[in-house]
Amino acid sequence: MHTPEIRQKFVERRAQGWSFVRIAAELGVAKTTLVEWSRQLRFELQNQTAIEMDDLKNRLLGHRQHRATVLAEKLAAVEAELRQRSLSSVSTQGLYALSVSLQRQVESAIGDLSFVSPVKEIPGDEYVEEVQQWKP
Repeated sequence: MHTPEIRQKFVERRAQGWSFVRIAAELGVAKTTLVEWSRQLRFELQNQTAIEMDDLKNRLLGHRQHRATVLAEKLAAVEAELRQRSLSSVSTQGLYALSVSLQRQVESAIGDLSFVSPVKEIPGDEYVEEVQQWKP
């Protein structure tokens, strides 16, 4: 049998995008075993992948609050400029388009995180049959 540590290393590497072949070579575990683990550990894999992607997004684009703050500042500047302009100007139309685009980007930057859990691990007093995803 393989130790829980080996299984955890599998989850971490698979969530980072490693191939089964690469993981099998590093951990000394048969590829068929890794495929079976991917089915058994699908919730852990999905959650770990979400964490990895959130970390990557934060490293590349900054934290969600920072991105939203920067976009909100740009939006405020565009809207301040709009208040000074005539609505008949073509440039004003461009600023309105930019305003809408920035609003969408703010909404996107704030976004949702999604976590999943096997139904059997939901406490009885919190269980609702329709619950399949948790979005904090």
